Amino acid sequence: MTLITVENLSVRYGANTVLSHVDMAIEPGEIVTIVGPNGSGKTSLLRAIIGATKPSVGKVSRKPGLKIGYVPQKLHIDPTLPISVERFMGLTHRVSRKSCAEALETAGVPDLLQRQMSQLSGGQFQRALLARALINRPEVLLLDEATQGLDQPGSAAFYRQIEDVCRETGCAILMISHELHVVMSASDRVICLNGHVCCEGSPAVVASAPEYRALFGTGTGGALALYRHDHDHDHDHCDHSQEAAE
Repeated sequence: MTLITVENLSVRYGANTVLSHVDMAIEPGEIVTIVGPNGSGKTSLLRAIIGATKPSVGKVSRKPGLKIGYVPQKLHIDPTLPISVERFMGLTHRVSRKSCAEALETAGVPDLLQRQMSQLSGGQFQRALLARALINRPEVLLLDEATQGLDQPGSAAFYRQIEDVCRETGCAILMISHELHVVMSASDRVICLNGHVCCEGSPAVVASAPEYRALFGTGTGGALALYRHDHDHDHDHCDHSQEAAE
């Protein structure tokens, strides 16, 4: 059963249209990445999917009872605040120590339970956010530029962990990323957004599409040497219209 369906979605802020007639769907167990330049509507799309932004036109449908986990772009915690990772993970609702430990293990950081949030490295902090999103065993995990601020090896390790999470838990992954060299090799499907869906399909198809190259150039093609999934190309699609994003 399709987990999330976006139909003819447009989002406007005042007179400014940031998304126009977007259609997409998320299926169980797949890793989908949204790429696009700054201001292309990536975060607005994610906010519409989780219900934080109301569509101006169109609709977002979710499977009944769908459980969603969310890893934000960034989260500031006062470094003087004494809060352990375990306490942080139970801030919004009560969770057991066992659940915390299992989520941290799935996120690849099983030893952080009693560490102070203020003592974590950037990579550890993002893994703690990932664990918090996983604690209720979501069917879809949404990540909004979750590796912002990490160096390239840290980002690559994080995305490898995301692949492991998808494989171990069976949850679908929808993520926004600007790190094309890493994310193209970790995705089953890529959606190139620039106010509208200008190209969509497997990483290989999108990387060779004129619309993608017009936005990002050809420098990310080499990343596909890392690509190791088998793909169904039936749904590959590139929009060759010259219509500009509103």
